[in-house]
Amino acid sequence: MSIILIVLAYFAILFGISHLTSRRADNQTFYRANRRAPWYMVAFGMVGASISGVTFVSVPGMVLTSQMTYLQMCLGFIVGYLVIAFVLLPLYYRLNLTSIYTYLGQRLGNRSYMTGACFFLLSKMTGAAVRFYVVCIILQQFVFTPASIPFALNVVVMVLLIWLYTRRGGIGTLVFTDSFQTLCLFTALILIILSAIDHLHLSVGEAVNAIAQSEMSRVFVFDDWLSPHNFWKQFLSGAFIAIVMTGLDQDMMQKNLTCKTLRDAQKDMCTYGVAFVPANLLFLALGVLLTMILGTGLKGDELLPTFIQSVADTHLLPLTTYLFIIGIVAASFSSADSALTSLTTCFCVDIRRQPDNEVLRKRTHIAMCLFFILFILLFRQINSTSLIDAIYILASYTYGPLLGLFAFGLFTNRQPKDRLVPYICLASPLLCYALDTISQHLWNYHFGYELLMLNGLLTFFGLLLWSKEHK
Repeated sequence: MSIILIVLAYFAILFGISHLTSRRADNQTFYRANRRAPWYMVAFGMVGASISGVTFVSVPGMVLTSQMTYLQMCLGFIVGYLVIAFVLLPLYYRLNLTSIYTYLGQRLGNRSYMTGACFFLLSKMTGAAVRFYVVCIILQQFVFTPASIPFALNVVVMVLLIWLYTRRGGIGTLVFTDSFQTLCLFTALILIILSAIDHLHLSVGEAVNAIAQSEMSRVFVFDDWLSPHNFWKQFLSGAFIAIVMTGLDQDMMQKNLTCKTLRDAQKDMCTYGVAFVPANLLFLALGVLLTMILGTGLKGDELLPTFIQSVADTHLLPLTTYLFIIGIVAASFSSADSALTSLTTCFCVDIRRQPDNEVLRKRTHIAMCLFFILFILLFRQINSTSLIDAIYILASYTYGPLLGLFAFGLFTNRQPKDRLVPYICLASPLLCYALDTISQHLWNYHFGYELLMLNGLLTFFGLLLWSKEHK
């Protein structure tokens, strides 16, 4: 019961922030926060928004299979964020965009525009719903099952709460609620780390030394070119993943487009990019500490929940559990609320082309929430981990065509045959899947994150093949 009261108090603060930030709100507030958001709050909030509830649970467990090599990809992210700051953001601000996919219509044509928007809608809805489903499972285990609350009611209430505090202010509210949720997320993370250190009877300095000396603290892999954790594979993949999943993603860029000026948006992006490395270092350091307590016999995703549920000291268990729940809620809601807002924006601005229609925006926001609920409940009925994995794979495939479309528009002076663009963008991921299957069969090589680059390259050359000189 005490956990539910804490969660309710947490949401009461979110509603208070929403009330203060959504007074006299209109469509421009919902879509762009009237271009008045402080850049430092946008940057801080984006760190939390990029860390979903699944990340909160999964990243500490990465040390069991890949040590700290994930930091190689985080270093690549910095390069990607610099490209976004000094290549993409100037373009978006010069064109005064509400949705970044409007650029595709202006540069490549109407079907290219619709193709990019549809790929985003497909990828974001599936990915966001799956991430939120996993978090609802965790909350059901720790909060709602002990209170005899069924899973369906859990999902409906959680999504209803998101709708209530975003329905008026939209992105104008999220700039401030995301900052609050990021603060809660990292406060919970740091206190859980201190709880683990206390359980090991170490000082902070001794814990840092123990982590540094652990065999799981390896960061760089230069000696094995075939390893999926090779530095250059991870580093380059990280750069492209950042460009695509942030710079070409309406969800993430919508926050950046709320800054007052281009310079503010660039400061926001550079600050966010650098902060992502120490943020993930904290999660990985927690993973090393948990392996010292629990050993290496667990699966990665089981590491943190097992510590919370059964290992922490008796006098720390209630506090640690509360911190874990607040961290999970903060991480999951800061990513889910912005996803639903960006989906609403994309549908109204890109698909219906009615950015000033307030009735359409409100109805679309409700529809997106309902679809979100239905999708999560469908996963509950199927209860298939393999299907979840398939959805994640589908989401990774859908970003490749977006990379190819934007790269073609930015770096060539040619015009593609617009009527063929949807078919090219569908063929590229299918061809990638075929190549991945063949390479596994013939050479026992499985494509990792580099599949994104291959997918974008195939889309780019497909557009180049069926194009003419652009006047």
